[in-house]
Amino acid sequence: MAKLVINSYEEFASHLGQKLGESEWLQVDQDRINKFADATLDPQWIHVDVERAKVESPYHSTIAHGYLTLSLLPYMWQQIIEVNNLKMMVNYGMDEMRFGQPVITGSRVRLVATLHEIANLRGICKTSIKFDIEIEGQRKPALSGIATFLYYFQ
Repeated sequence: MAKLVINSYEEFASHLGQKLGESEWLQVDQDRINKFADATLDPQWIHVDVERAKVESPYHSTIAHGYLTLSLLPYMWQQIIEVNNLKMMVNYGMDEMRFGQPVITGSRVRLVATLHEIANLRGICKTSIKFDIEIEGQRKPALSGIATFLYYFQ
């Protein structure tokens, strides 16, 4: 699916209830997990201790931090949509966010997004995007929720 290009509120609104797209698959490797652990000061063994996880983890592997999975959302979102004629875009909030299952190290994930709601608030485009971060080969997503963004068109 090609990247969706949006130039105005009206163009955005025309996609209400529709799947906006899906990102490319991205591998979540141990190096990425270790860097996230360092950045967030969260070195819990289930994420960073490969040998211990092989023995003690119910997954027999390390797993990605749930918030690492969430933090990939902006990178994958920009693969789905390009919004032009903007002064700025602001993250507004997250709703109904659920971690469905862990991302086992070495797995590949992607974002699938649908335009859930849209409103014009005195010239500010408020969008709610229903999202799933899927794990390749798995039925249940790693993470689901609704991300709300404010787009300030010029």
